[in-house]
Amino acid sequence: MFRVLFYHPEIPPNTGNAIRLAANTGCELHLVEPLGFTLEDKQLRRAGLDYHDLARVRVHADLDAAWHALLPAKVYAFSAKATRLYTEVAYEPGDVLLFGPESAGLPADVQRAPEITERVRLPMLPTSRSLNLANTAAITLYEAWRQNGFALPPG
Repeated sequence: MFRVLFYHPEIPPNTGNAIRLAANTGCELHLVEPLGFTLEDKQLRRAGLDYHDLARVRVHADLDAAWHALLPAKVYAFSAKATRLYTEVAYEPGDVLLFGPESAGLPADVQRAPEITERVRLPMLPTSRSLNLANTAAITLYEAWRQNGFALPPG
């Protein structure tokens, strides 16, 4: 299945929603520290409802640790400034969907990392700055899953 990677997430409900997304789709959710909250945060737990035990969530001390756990894989870095649309990518199980922190998005050095296969974006109005992190992850994950016939993860 697909792997969603949040780099330095800041807002607990977004990660809580992503935990619920992971539980309902079978994707893995990977979080790169530092996090703007703890996994016991009340808002995170509320947003994830009772899905926390059903989701595969892994926390990494830094991006290098995440790369070590996730590679080799194609890594799609999401940025509002990218030119390629998320619908133009042919996703495959095992691909990594990388998203940056809510306040600033992925830093330029992360976007230029050699592990990145391609930068992609979701369309939005030219006057808009960004979409919500959890919503962007959900939209993208469901597109990747749709392209693969909504195949269920093994096991």
